[in-house]
Order: sequence, then C-alpha cells, then structure tokens
Amino acid sequence: MKRWILGAAIAALACAPAQAMTPPVVTPGWVRDAVFYQIFPERFANGNRKNDPPNVQPWGSRPAIDNFMGGDLAGVRAHLPYLKSLGVNAIYFNPIFEATTNHKYNATDYMKIDPHFGTNAEFKSLLDDAHRLGIKVILDGVFNHTGVQNPFFQDCVRNGPKSRYWHWYHFDGYPVVTSPKPNYEAWWGIADLPKLQVAKNPEVANYIYSVETYWLKQGIDGWRLDVPNEIDSDAFWRGFRARAKAINPNAYLVGEIWTPADRWLQGDQFDAVMNYPWRDALLQFFAQRKIDAGAFDARETALREHYAPAISAVMFNLIDSHDTARFLTDCGGEVNRLKLAVAYQMTTPGAPVIYYGDEIGMQGAKDPDCRRCFDWNPAHHNHDLWGYYQRLIALRHAHPALRDGSMRTVAAKGDLLAYAREKGGDRALVVLNNGGGFQETSLAVPFAEGTRLHEVLSDAVATVHRGHLGVRLDPMQAQVWLPTK
Repeated sequence: MKRWILGAAIAALACAPAQAMTPPVVTPGWVRDAVFYQIFPERFANGNRKNDPPNVQPWGSRPAIDNFMGGDLAGVRAHLPYLKSLGVNAIYFNPIFEATTNHKYNATDYMKIDPHFGTNAEFKSLLDDAHRLGIKVILDGVFNHTGVQNPFFQDCVRNGPKSRYWHWYHFDGYPVVTSPKPNYEAWWGIADLPKLQVAKNPEVANYIYSVETYWLKQGIDGWRLDVPNEIDSDAFWRGFRARAKAINPNAYLVGEIWTPADRWLQGDQFDAVMNYPWRDALLQFFAQRKIDAGAFDARETALREHYAPAISAVMFNLIDSHDTARFLTDCGGEVNRLKLAVAYQMTTPGAPVIYYGDEIGMQGAKDPDCRRCFDWNPAHHNHDLWGYYQRLIALRHAHPALRDGSMRTVAAKGDLLAYAREKGGDRALVVLNNGGGFQETSLAVPFAEGTRLHEVLSDAVATVHRGHLGVRLDPMQAQVWLPTK
C-alpha cells in the first residue's frame, strides 16, 4: 500500500556501511534471472464476464478508488502467452484473496480467491499453466490488517470482549465504533482497515503462518509482503522466513519497505525489498533531470554496495507501481526518457519489474489513475516501445553479464553514463545519453586491443583502438555494445 519516501534516504546510504551478515546471506538463484511483471488483477484483463461484480463498469472507464472493471484470473491465464512473448518469466500479483474493494488490500478471507477473480481451483490452473511456461508467481501478503467485513472482526463487533478474536485487534472500548473515528487501531486511521495484533498475539501469528504455508504448498514461488515494517516484530518475520524456506528453499520473500532496509536484509528475514530508493534515483535522473550522471551513478553505486551482494543481486527493481504515477507520465510523456530508464533497468543488477501496461505506453497519475485498464486493442499500443522492451529483455536473458555480472562505471559526467558488465567470459558495455543533444566521445573500455564490438540496439559496429572506443549517441539514446564472435 502507499507509503512515502524520505528525501534523504538514499544520500544517507553513502556514509552508512552495511552491517556484518551472520549467517551468510543466501537468496533464491532464480530471481537473478527473473524479469517480473506486476499485475493489478482488477484492471489487467476480463476473461470471464460471469464473475463480474454487479456494479461493473465498461472496460476502460475512468478508474476511481471504489469502482470495478471486471478483471480476473481467467483474463490473466488467457494472456500468459502474451507475457511469455514479451520475455517475462515471473509475475507479482497484487492481492487476489477475497475482499470487498477493487484493490483487495482489505481481506475477508485469506484462504479464498476473491469470487470476482475466480476460484481456488482456477488459480491453481493458472499457476500450473504459468509454471509450464517457465513463469514463477509470487502473491501479495497483506498481514498487517484485515477488512472490517472479515469474519474475525465481525465476530468482535457482535460479541465484544467475549469474542475469541477480541485480542486479535487493538480495540479501545465496546461497542465497536467505525465512524466518525474508529475506536480501534487501523492502518493510517482508515476505519475499513483494522490492524491485527500480529506482533503481540501468538494466535494471530500462527494464523498468518497457516495462510503463508497453505499457499506455498499450493505451489506459489514466494511472497511480496505489504507494509511489513508496521508488523514490528523481527521474531515474527524470522518465523515467516523459516517456514517459507522449509517448504521451498527457493521461495522469494520481498518486503514493501520504501526506505533503507538494513534491519530486514540481514539474511534472516527478507531476500529483498521493493527498491523504491533505486527508483527515486531513476526518477530524478531520467524523468525529472534533477541530477546529473555523476550524482546518479554515486547514488546507485551506494545502493548497490550497501547490502550483501546476494541481496543486491535480487532486489525488486521497479520504476513504477500501483502506488506511484506511471513512469511515462513522470517523463511528461517523453517515450525516449522511459526507454532510457528501461535500458538501465534491464542492464543492471537486481530483478527488473514491469508494471502492467508500461510496455505499451500506458500513462497515469498517482492512484487511482495509475490503475487504469489494460487496453487490449493493438491499434492503441506503442509497438515500437513494446519491441524495445522485448529486445532488452531478450538481451538480459541471453547474457549472464547483464543479469548477474560485476558492474564498473566507465564514465559518469553531465548527461553521459557508461558502465561495463562482466561475468565469466561474457562482457557488455552500456552507454546512455540522458541529454537532448548529441554525444560524441572516446571511452576507455575493458576490452582487448582490436576487439570488434557490435551495438545491438542500432546495429552499429566499432573496434577498440588503444584501449578506447569511439561512440556517438543521438539525444536520449541507449547503446549496448557486445564483442562480436
């Protein structure tokens, strides 16, 4: 759910060394090779009109905080081949459990797929189909709070302190009052989101663990954990990790932490966090042009080096989400600026995350506008942008250096950023021109004299001479240079 970013958070990392890690940090190997696609199920695709909410609006209507469009799991299942063709090999679903809202962050039943999305059996079929296509699936775990219609909370409304669930929540008197101000602790004071006593009540913790293990045993590949910092208990999250890894040692656990996250990334709680500080730097460099290449590179390097290498390799690198404006909107609609950000995202360490529809040029301001319906009319797609995403994803899949290699800055000044990636015998040079003018320069590159290089996005060729490579970039152009065989 939506949080804010502390303005100085990234700068603080440069002077805050990472703490020693004991025991050694181990993260799922598959995430290093993953390209995630985030799906907000209510707005991605409507595959079964029979399960639509009664007040469903026409697909593509203006999104509001309380309206429904009819997206469901059948729609996702039908479009798995689309995701595969794009190159996606992992899906992050926003909440899919039974709830009364379009966003589903107010669960009424954690063990049941929302009926307007489908059934538990339909989800299992989708999961099996995804796995057959080589696509992993992680779910959104919203365990800090439920909805007011949750049977546990409703039992408290009816029975007060006599309810067996009374101490599952934080009540301050009876009868239970929801307005004008709730007399119980709620997330951000929102009466519809009563906060669970996860950290203080072992019964609640054990219930959440049962939800966790149930879905992992169904075959999901991990959890994205909503506002985990508000469940203020390291012991709970250590227990969560232990149970997940016991079922699936390769389960991926990623927390929604918007600020530096040392506390949760010591190898005993989460594998990664949603990398909002990373995104903030991309926003300021590529979209807003508030910082130059030198400042951007310093911030990104500090982030990358702050955590253990195994953590940085699997960070959840998103450029936008259901909680932010679309990156293209932040770019003022300049597609080439989005392309630059995507080129960086797909050629640097961490797991790239595509928010549904970014690849076709979807726009949207902050929520609810960023939660528009995916427009499946090909005539409305930016096909050049889609092809750009597809090509960069294919490059990432084809070259270990771009996924999991070392990263060394070659140049970072003004509008020009260049860096080298290497893993084993696989090497690449990425050059970005973030400016509105041409860039022509000679770069000292880590390739042997006479190495012939191919720039794969424009099909140019060049040869290393005296340790240097001459490059010429158009305004807002990205280049990826690879040695020819």
